Amino acid sequence: MPNNNEQRANTKNRGIFLLPNLLTTAGLFSGFFAIVASMNNNFESAAVAIFIAMVFDGLDGRVARMTNTESDFGAEYDSMADIVSFGMAPALVMYNWALADLGKLGWLAAFIFVAGGALRLARFNTNLGTADKRYFQGLAIPSAAALVGGAVWVGSKYGVDPTDISYLAAILTICAGLLMVSNFRYHSFKDVDWRGRVSFVVILLVVLAFVIVATEPSLVLFSLFFLYTLSGPITTYRSVKKLKLEHVIGDTDEGELDDETNKQQKDSESGQKTGSEKGSE
Repeated sequence: MPNNNEQRANTKNRGIFLLPNLLTTAGLFSGFFAIVASMNNNFESAAVAIFIAMVFDGLDGRVARMTNTESDFGAEYDSMADIVSFGMAPALVMYNWALADLGKLGWLAAFIFVAGGALRLARFNTNLGTADKRYFQGLAIPSAAALVGGAVWVGSKYGVDPTDISYLAAILTICAGLLMVSNFRYHSFKDVDWRGRVSFVVILLVVLAFVIVATEPSLVLFSLFFLYTLSGPITTYRSVKKLKLEHVIGDTDEGELDDETNKQQKDSESGQKTGSEKGSE
């Protein structure tokens, strides 16, 4: 039978860390608030709430790693919160803003986004230990949510009549849902050394970036995430010699694209080395 020390240890392991899960709950609340706000026709507030949820989603995992409070419960809770904040919330906000008048097409477009987000999260969780950390396989669900939510934010802020762009909104929502389950490679920026030293010019550029975002946050943020969405197909096309169906969608070997990318890098390094040797001769 386990002694008292083992019982106390097991009880401690079953505990829930407060700080990271508190941030996850804040993100979940923001997503739920976005749904309620869209039901009350407060679409600008709903779109802003989705971006606030993104901030909390980015903080909870980093805080858990920094404070050594990572747990299986936190990971599962984070996934459940993501499907609400970045799956259900953007789809319903877009539906209430522009898709409701399309009838069946409208709610089908919203459902494709939700289903794509759920499949994206499931694939990400199952491939977590084997995937290339430098890239995401498919558009990440927070980025897809920012694309859809940003479109609603821009339209609401600048007084765009949603009935005039309802079909365009449906196409955007469907494309975002399909890109999440695609095999397009998106930079994860996880290889950036955020703790490294930088020059003073970099800090000035960061300040300038904040100023630019603050001038027109809706338009700037939507433009940034729209360009990031386009970067996936471009990165994939440049990473392979011949684009195949498995590079776009379907089952693919996780290391196939990595092998081709590494081979291209080695060929480039070999060419540079040969050129330098010839120059030395």
